[in-house]
Amino acid sequence: ATHRGEQGFLDSEHLKESDEEVNLSSSILTEEEREEILQELGKLEEEIGTLRQVLSSKEKQHADLKQKLGINPLSEFRNNFSRGWRDVQTSVAYKKTSETLSTAGQKTSAAFSTLGSTISRKFEDMRNSPSFRSFEEKVENTVSTIKTKVGASESKGNFEEVLSSAASASSQDLPTNTNDSSERQC
Repeated sequence: ATHRGEQGFLDSEHLKESDEEVNLSSSILTEEEREEILQELGKLEEEIGTLRQVLSSKEKQHADLKQKLGINPLSEFRNNFSRGWRDVQTSVAYKKTSETLSTAGQKTSAAFSTLGSTISRKFEDMRNSPSFRSFEEKVENTVSTIKTKVGASESKGNFEEVLSSAASASSQDLPTNTNDSSERQC
């Protein structure tokens, strides 16, 4: 049998030609049965078209009513998202995961607290060590020496002022370079 390219499925010629290739319902149909099936098929296709038109009309009416109520796609999305999030939060899986994460967070917090205490204790131990005490004494002696060099009247300021004064005092003690030829002897 030869098939024509653009013929419709319901075309009776197509059905007549194709029944040689495909046996409908695994039985041979009489001409009367074939006509009856074609009519029923045509009616169904008409009903489907009518239903599509009705559905399209109802969808338009639905959109118009939503617009009158001020419901837009964004607010609808927001409501759907909120509803979905609520559903997720009430799910058993979410509750179990939340509890697990909460427990893990508490354990992590406890671990950091313990770590912080340990570090504080180590710093305290270090501060009380003989080498740190020796360093501390050297710093105190240096500050005391600086105060003595600067003078009692200027030492009443804070530590930074004392260091600044000591620095300026020591810079005055340094010899300055002059271009006087009499000081230069070769």
